[in-house]
Amino acid sequence: MKTTFGEYLRQLRTDRGLTLTQLAAQLELDSANLSKIENGKRDFDEKRLEKLALTFNLDLKIIKTEFFSDLFAKKICENNCSIETLIIAEQKVHYRNNKKTRQTEIKFNKE
Repeated sequence: MKTTFGEYLRQLRTDRGLTLTQLAAQLELDSANLSKIENGKRDFDEKRLEKLALTFNLDLKIIKTEFFSDLFAKKICENNCSIETLIIAEQKVHYRNNKKTRQTEIKFNKE
């Protein structure tokens, strides 16, 4: 089972032997705010994902997967949605990606 994004962040930090203050400084955050993020009382700012990936020398895709999957799970739980919501969301992702591809092809063919 995966953890929340805050728990994931805490695990990254402790695995590297960083204090809250050290990591907060690298992410340009207040250590109190970082503590709240790790404890699930505050959300991590999406704008800092790239900086987080660089700090831990991780692929940005991995960080985004952890962040967005937790964000989606949180919204689904808060709104008492069924798991079917995820199935439909996945279908919509495929639809949107295919739609973007088709639009790119149309623009390219017009030129």
